[in-house]
Amino acid sequence: MSTPVPSDGPFYDDLAPGMELEAQPAVTIDSGLAAWYQSIVGEVLPLCLDHRLSTAVTGIAPPLASPGLVVNLAVGQSTVATRRAIANLFYRNLRVSRPVHVGETLHTRVTVVDMADAKSRPDRPNRGKVLLGIQTTADDELVIDCQRCALLPVRGDAMPGHSGDTGTAPGEPVLADYTDLVPRGWRVEDLAPLGSWPAGETRTDITRDIIDGATGLVRLTHNRAIVHRDVEATAYDTRLVYGGHVQALAQASLTRLEPRHATFLAWHACSHIGPAFEGDLLSFDHTLLAQHDVGNGMVLRAYETTGYANRDGEKSEILRWIPVTVGRQ
Repeated sequence: MSTPVPSDGPFYDDLAPGMELEAQPAVTIDSGLAAWYQSIVGEVLPLCLDHRLSTAVTGIAPPLASPGLVVNLAVGQSTVATRRAIANLFYRNLRVSRPVHVGETLHTRVTVVDMADAKSRPDRPNRGKVLLGIQTTADDELVIDCQRCALLPVRGDAMPGHSGDTGTAPGEPVLADYTDLVPRGWRVEDLAPLGSWPAGETRTDITRDIIDGATGLVRLTHNRAIVHRDVEATAYDTRLVYGGHVQALAQASLTRLEPRHATFLAWHACSHIGPAFEGDLLSFDHTLLAQHDVGNGMVLRAYETTGYANRDGEKSEILRWIPVTVGRQ
């Protein structure tokens, strides 16, 4: 049975391990929503842009929905737990069980996996880390499964005393572990082959990108976190930009460097190293970590992407992201 969320929360001490939170309303991905997302991030995924190609490859008439949009909607629906979030720390082991197409309806279940009190300090309010489990269905089939860790303030004066396991950083991705996510039945011959990219090589996207439309993406994804709307709720002089916005621009950057990906299958890891703000100029480095032949004309790739905010002549690291993609060999 799900637990209703307090109207002014939840705070850290309103939650408990094992709790399932009352879900946000389901969302149907339509062409307008897909177009609005594309206008904010500018992703270059052929199966999301070319409807005829999408139908030819997948055998399904509605085009492929951007996996970035699907994940951002799932994260937005998960903010029933993080309206009071101070920061989102990381995502781990995010897997896209199957491709989602325009016209499908997403519903997200959010559970509290574990909790850990943060060390108290006299110069800041008490806070704690909450590890959330997120499971999203599309037309009642599981499509997203991941864990997310957020930092929340304590409502009362005393720390609840949680000391659970909120997760450790994963090791290097083993691409053979992701072969079950490769779409089956696609006409691979209609896809353009991926370009050559030697393992270990780092490429810098020369197109730096600016964060704008931040509140638009927050509203689009039904993200409830107050810090992304109200500057007075943050410790900064401006609103804190939703971390998924930075990741979405990183994904768009990777698709500019390699525009022949079929789709994104997973986030092996995603950590928000530092804050981002509206108007930040972002730059991205992408390193190919590994490649794995699936055996059906498709190949898996794992990249490590580092994102930077360029402010006042200084370059600050704000994102480390390891996606897993698939494309034609």
